[in-house]
Amino acid sequence: MFNVFRTLARGAAAQAREEIIDRNALLILDQQIRETRASLERSRLALATSVAGDKAEERRLAEVESRSVDLEERALAALKAGREYLAGEAADAIAELEAERDAIRAARVRFAKELARIRAVVADATRRQSELERGRRIAAAAEAARRLGVTATPQDRATLREAEATLARLRDLQHAAADTEAALAEAEPGTDIAERLEREGFGRSTRPAGSTILDRLRRRAEAGPNDHA
Repeated sequence: MFNVFRTLARGAAAQAREEIIDRNALLILDQQIRETRASLERSRLALATSVAGDKAEERRLAEVESRSVDLEERALAALKAGREYLAGEAADAIAELEAERDAIRAARVRFAKELARIRAVVADATRRQSELERGRRIAAAAEAARRLGVTATPQDRATLREAEATLARLRDLQHAAADTEAALAEAEPGTDIAERLEREGFGRSTRPAGSTILDRLRRRAEAGPNDHA
């Protein structure tokens, strides 16, 4: 029985842990993105440092090769002048320079392969980081949209459904008020029917018409200024 209780406790703890993770998934994702972004920046800095080191090795190789060529020309001149001893010392120095040159070249070949691998890793991490941050923005928008449909917090109890219900009631009240005004207008004795008869051309017009005023102006124009006076 004790084993059963212990299993139940572990199950409850695991469930509570998963619920905490689910409720705070976006917060956890934000922190993970910050950490991966910082790691990526460190990788980029390490890559840049490595590239700078390789450039330094390239300059060092050029310097060694230049010194070797210079010493060889001087050693040839010493040989032509019969200075075997000086030429021998130059040959030993050239041998050391050539050994250093070969070591630098071999190291740069190995480093070029490693550098290509590091570049590929950083490029892949950069792409994945960008996709992760785009996905985070989409997830944040989706989470905000999801929360619109869930129960509001005690501090903000209004939900979209409640707001829609309030709007529907307001529209019903406005429609009812409009219907009441229309009914009152129809209840005025004779007003509505008189206006309808006038619009249909029955009876005397209560408003001046443009054609009537135009006829009056024509009569005044035909009569002249003296008649008008």
